[in-house]
Amino acid sequence: MKKLYRVLAYVFPYWGHLLANLFFNIITIVFSLFSLALLIPFLNLLFGMNKLVTAKPALFFSTHSALNYLNYYISQIIIHQGKLQALVFICIVILTSFFFKDIGRYFAMYYITSARSGAILGVRNDLHAKLLILPLSYYTKNKKGDLITRITSDVQELEISILNYIEVLVRDPLTIVAYLAFMISLSLKLSIFVLVILPVTGIFIGTIGRNLRKHSVILQNLYGGLMSIIEETLSGLRVVKGFNAIPYFNRRFVAMNKTYYHKQVSVNRRRDLSSPLSEFLSSLVIVVILWFGGQMVISSHATIQAADFITFIVVFSQVITPAKSLSQSYFNIRKGLASADRIFEVLDAGEIIVEKPDALPVKSFKKEIHFDHVFFKYQKHYVIKDIDIRIPKGKMIAIVGESGGGKSTIVDLLPRFYDITKGRILLDGHDIREYKITDLRGLMGIVSQDSVLFNDTVFNNIAFGMTNVSQEAVEEAAKVANAHNFIMKMESGYQTSVRDRGVILSGGQRQRLSIARAVLANPDILILDEATSSLDTEAERLVQDALSKIMKNRTTLVIAHRLSTIRDADEIIVMQKGEIVERGPHDILIKRNGIYKRLQDLQSFK
Repeated sequence: MKKLYRVLAYVFPYWGHLLANLFFNIITIVFSLFSLALLIPFLNLLFGMNKLVTAKPALFFSTHSALNYLNYYISQIIIHQGKLQALVFICIVILTSFFFKDIGRYFAMYYITSARSGAILGVRNDLHAKLLILPLSYYTKNKKGDLITRITSDVQELEISILNYIEVLVRDPLTIVAYLAFMISLSLKLSIFVLVILPVTGIFIGTIGRNLRKHSVILQNLYGGLMSIIEETLSGLRVVKGFNAIPYFNRRFVAMNKTYYHKQVSVNRRRDLSSPLSEFLSSLVIVVILWFGGQMVISSHATIQAADFITFIVVFSQVITPAKSLSQSYFNIRKGLASADRIFEVLDAGEIIVEKPDALPVKSFKKEIHFDHVFFKYQKHYVIKDIDIRIPKGKMIAIVGESGGGKSTIVDLLPRFYDITKGRILLDGHDIREYKITDLRGLMGIVSQDSVLFNDTVFNNIAFGMTNVSQEAVEEAAKVANAHNFIMKMESGYQTSVRDRGVILSGGQRQRLSIARAVLANPDILILDEATSSLDTEAERLVQDALSKIMKNRTTLVIAHRLSTIRDADEIIVMQKGEIVERGPHDILIKRNGIYKRLQDLQSFK
């Protein structure tokens, strides 16, 4: 139930709408009961079973008092105007009651819609915000397709299965209580009989839904697996087609889809059983009541009048609808809680990268970055061991080495994409964990091998993350990055959409837009993570020229695959298996004839 309370907590901010909904639901119940109560005088008038009431009765707050007063009023109409006019009066009152009942129902739905939609708005906002702040390590453990399912399909299931039944949880119990109170006023004995047999039906219904939540969790996980396969297929479609792997991917999808199909059928059959089962049990209860109550009417010592008994049956039939709705809501809520489990699993995920409550602001980089004997362990194994590097302001430090040697991990530690396991990273003498995360990352500009562009205009991709940026500033950044010329040749210039992941651009063009983004941000510290490794010779020349412009008088940390790009670095760090094995300027490392020289020879540079 704790999960249900957490879901309902998203509705509580809309308490005003909930109160309005409650008020109009009470109006609906009152007029609904009143319209049903009119059946007694109507039936008595129709069959001539009531004697005319000439003495005005006292009016109390009870069903019988209200009905006696109504009988008196109808009797007066019959006496002075005739039975036909009394029938017309009853019909008009019944119609008026139904009108006000339906008006109340409309406004009840009107207000609950805002609360329900607002709750979903809050859930999606919290999920998205959480996904943005979770550390990168979280995404190495979880599939993107499954996470997308949680913020889309699972949230939708939450709305369908739980939030759509918020009103039911309040309205229907009130309706049942009000109707039962009316039934008790008609016949206490018959009402007690009803209250004894109704719980029996609830036990039957409850047994079906016990395992529904568990199976629904499995179902949603399978759906997440389906989404992951689709995401992988679309992301790697070029490779899938190029390696004739279409049959393999299709077999994977078909197998997963078939498993999902069988589980979906099982879950839906369990859920769908609730409606016909509750309807049959309700019919059984009505038949039993007809038998029991019929004896009370036709016996020589009748304890209930025929009109009252017919009204009792009609009112009880109206109790069945909210009772069925409650049973249906039970099944749906159990199913929806499976999605709630998956949603709160993300919301409750630990934020490994935690900012201190008294974190220091930092707006500029003044002296030095110091990796002070840094260790980093991913899961069980250290991938960075005893790294000690000093990067003075304005200097260029390059990191080279074999793949998997820990080069990218080092630069990911600086902006706190991961936190170190042992040691310290100092920025101007302070541990970076003492700074505000947004301020720390604001000092850095990152250009990686994989140029990340968004489905937006060229202008917005360059000005990414910034506000109130002028056209002139964006164009100046593009010129520094050697991107202005090709941008102006595009259909709408800077307002051209680059589509998903910049698909309309070449690799070199995407990289130059990424560089322009870094130029515009004007960071104190520039991080280049193999920014030219995947480019052809001409594109590399243009990109390298752009990088040379922005590295002037700027502190730069470079991870290089092509060693020709880092010959002028102030210091080159050579890494192997997470450790520094060589360090020094290019010329000195060449003279040492060690690992760096071997890497140079492998790339045919002299």
